[in-house]
Amino acid sequence: MGWINPFKEVTNSKPLFLTVYGTVLIGIIFSAIYVFSAVYSPDSAVNWSLSQHVAPSSPNQTVDSPSLKLGGGGVMAPAPKPQIGKRKPIWKTPPPGSEMPPLETFRLTKELVQERVKDNVIVATFGNYAFMDFILTWVKHLTDLGVENLLVGAMDTKLLEALYWKGVPVFDMGSHMSTVDVGWGSPTFHKMGREKVVLIDSMLPFGYELLMCDTDTVWLKNPLPYLARYHEADVLTSTDQVTPTVTDDRLDNWKQVGGAYNIGIFHWRPTDSAKKLAKEWKEMLLADDKIWDQNGFNDLLHRQLGPPVDDESGLVYAYDGTLKLGLLPASIFCSGHTYFVQAMYQQLRLEPYAVHTTFQYAGTEGKRHRLREAMVFYDPPEYYDSPGGFLTFKPSIPKSLLLDGEHNLQTHFTLVNYQIKQIRTALAIASILNRTLVMPPMWCRLDRLWFPHPGVLIGSMTRQPFICPLDHVFEVHTMLKALPVDEFGPGINIREYSFFDNPLMTAQVKDSWLDVQLCQEGSENCQSNVTNIAAVLRFPRHSNEETLKTVFSPLKDVKVIQFSSMQDAFLGFTDKTREEKFRNRVKRYVGIWCCVEKHEPGHIYYDMYWDEKPDWKPLPPQTPEDDHPHW
Repeated sequence: MGWINPFKEVTNSKPLFLTVYGTVLIGIIFSAIYVFSAVYSPDSAVNWSLSQHVAPSSPNQTVDSPSLKLGGGGVMAPAPKPQIGKRKPIWKTPPPGSEMPPLETFRLTKELVQERVKDNVIVATFGNYAFMDFILTWVKHLTDLGVENLLVGAMDTKLLEALYWKGVPVFDMGSHMSTVDVGWGSPTFHKMGREKVVLIDSMLPFGYELLMCDTDTVWLKNPLPYLARYHEADVLTSTDQVTPTVTDDRLDNWKQVGGAYNIGIFHWRPTDSAKKLAKEWKEMLLADDKIWDQNGFNDLLHRQLGPPVDDESGLVYAYDGTLKLGLLPASIFCSGHTYFVQAMYQQLRLEPYAVHTTFQYAGTEGKRHRLREAMVFYDPPEYYDSPGGFLTFKPSIPKSLLLDGEHNLQTHFTLVNYQIKQIRTALAIASILNRTLVMPPMWCRLDRLWFPHPGVLIGSMTRQPFICPLDHVFEVHTMLKALPVDEFGPGINIREYSFFDNPLMTAQVKDSWLDVQLCQEGSENCQSNVTNIAAVLRFPRHSNEETLKTVFSPLKDVKVIQFSSMQDAFLGFTDKTREEKFRNRVKRYVGIWCCVEKHEPGHIYYDMYWDEKPDWKPLPPQTPEDDHPHW
């Protein structure tokens, strides 16, 4: 009854006191409402402050409150604000007349990342200006797949500004790096690797899942639903595995994976174990600049490997015994071998998520060319309309060279050399006509690797024969390099064999097409002049440089000239000085096959003019003095 008396006294008081008591009571009520709303508001600073100091009773505790979410390391953190409709559209360029914002605007912060996050995930890559076209391809594929929660780290201000003006979300890595291609294995290349590790260590404390991938990766299918299937994993990583351990889309069997864990594609969750791994990895690399970042990553994860987390998921305990690791299947998170050589995903009837251009032999130019061969690289429109037009031809390969006999060095080189001779002729005609040569598909009977092997990797799904990437035979980086004209004659541009099948190819080019059918000089309708370019042109075999110029110079406006064959299409150069320069150039275009087992050295040089040496055999150099290319 103690609560009744005061109110009874109030009601019996004078009006003035009644008013005072009422005012005080109302004030207390409103104050209480304000305090409670402040404490329990999901956006309040009070709630954030409290949540940082409240830990759950167990690491696996879940939170049902809609305003709180279990953050990295088992710490209670406020759920990120809904981002639907709030992310700036990618590819939306700044308004005309805009000025470049200050560099500080692009500093990596949690707030900057949060602007792009969706479902608590951010997808990131980084690079310098030399990889601008790779980065645009990377972004274009993801946005075409509906993935826009992405960010690009710029290692130089030139790239940062270029991406900003194209409407690509970008942040400054503060690297002050060169804008040119640094080359695999160089000190700057290793510096880039360390930047990746520092970046991961910096971003994980933000509390978001991080899908980090290299710029020479192309996304072919949205990977986020797949990664979400393994929500218990701390780290999911790609590998260099070249033999299948599963035949469906499950994680690779960690017991059977012998290839290195590849850090070109990996997914991190902001857990205590993952953050601990990132921190130790960073400290390891910063303490010793001789350690390759990927080797350091593998060493740490293999410190302890096993037991399995459970019987179903495919996850395994690794690193410190608490980190849950999953190995992404090499059949659908493809390396340059499982995608371009084996086409493992096709044989298993699976849809690939990504391809990373590893296992190739021509540097950055080789990576770009492989992606072009697969028609997954985005080039500007001018790439598809060379000013001088294009030259192409139908390669002729006897069935016996492809299929007869064993797949060995002799049959492999016989097949490849047969094609090299035709390509040499096509390069000569393209040079004379100042046209860009569309390379034919290259057929190989043996794989190419850096180490001794029996022709194909045992246990792999490589079929023989197979269309091999151009860099298996040709030095693509040399073909695309600007060699001195005084010594090597005019340059010869090339395009990939799938060029005319690319959806980006314009009808304007494909509609301007002339077929050239080789014929015996003196036979009916075999002519060395053109009267009706709408019809097929019958052109005499064994024509020389002057005949080619006479016949085809009037046809400069024809975009594509296709020869029915290059067998005996060209007799030779009239200008011997030009011929010598041409020979100097194309001798450098071919590379090596590697590697013969139980032989040092085990590589064998291809020879552009192999047919001028009747006794030529596919043998590796027999002495150190013989170990040099054929020029």
